[in-house]
Amino acid sequence: MATLLRSVRRSSLLNLTNTRRLSNLTSTPVARYCSSATSTTSPTFAAASDPFLSATPKPRKSRFLSLLKFTVVGAVVGAFSTASYATYAYTADEVDEKTKAFRSSINNSMIDDVLTVETLPHLVYSAVMTVPSKGVDLYLDLRRLTEERIQEFAEPNYDKLLPDMIQEEEQYRVFTLVLDLHETLILSDWKREKGWSTYKRPGMDAFLEHLAQIYEIVVYTDKMVEEPVFVKLQEKGVRHVLGRASTKYQDGKHFRDLSKLNRDPSRVLYVSGHALESCLQTENCVPIKPWNKEADDTTLIDLIPFLEYVGIHRPADIRTVLASYQGKDIATEFINRSKEVQRQLGKKQKAFPWSRNS
Repeated sequence: MATLLRSVRRSSLLNLTNTRRLSNLTSTPVARYCSSATSTTSPTFAAASDPFLSATPKPRKSRFLSLLKFTVVGAVVGAFSTASYATYAYTADEVDEKTKAFRSSINNSMIDDVLTVETLPHLVYSAVMTVPSKGVDLYLDLRRLTEERIQEFAEPNYDKLLPDMIQEEEQYRVFTLVLDLHETLILSDWKREKGWSTYKRPGMDAFLEHLAQIYEIVVYTDKMVEEPVFVKLQEKGVRHVLGRASTKYQDGKHFRDLSKLNRDPSRVLYVSGHALESCLQTENCVPIKPWNKEADDTTLIDLIPFLEYVGIHRPADIRTVLASYQGKDIATEFINRSKEVQRQLGKKQKAFPWSRNS
């Protein structure tokens, strides 16, 4: 009995070992392939477990559709790239002129050609190129519409920013003095404890009151200013105040365009702490130091003698006068020139004393 049990146990262990070896062999692709090819008991299992032996292969993508997709994407990217470069490099009129021959040839060929064997390739080409031709037309229409809307915001709101000067007043105030408000006449500062505060530059009141008798004074500002500030400026002799809507927007900045003032450019002076950076007509600029609340600042008072001399003697073209001061501090240079003239006159008086005392 014991011998029989031992033989049964050995047989069971032997079968288990053979089963494990068989499973290890069938785990490799070659073994599975051979098993599926020779065995008749489990072909379905082998085919389902191996993607290379699947009974239902996946459908392959059409090469034509893939090529069409890449062609369409490339055409769209090329169209946008071409439109972007044309917008940057050329104006709308230049694009219109450069593409006019191409668009007219496409339109004429579609109308005039007759369908024959000889003209068929040409008609097919014309039909294909009609889409780009119409795309150029659409691009030009959209660009002109966009430029018109941008131009409305970029240009000053009126061609004549100032009314015509009265003839009686023109006899006394021949020149127009344009002043910046911020950092030239006043400075606005904001603090959490006090809010907005406005400070007057030293000498501002005397500067405006004295020169208002000689000049037509215009003030430019591109920031929000409280109403009492405008009232004070008018009380000191300022005739007109122009805001941001009266500036020209160009290259991301707001510029003062003196040609829109409705005044003779040879009789306009622009005084500002940022004159050369904020005005399109640099030949009319009188640059001064911007003010940052320095209590001992005398810039405005120092400039009065030069502006008074110009307003009284009325040179034919102020731009010629300002060109002689280019690169120099006008107030200081004018004083030095005045001293030199007085020195020359003093020499003449000593040489010819009878000219005044006789």
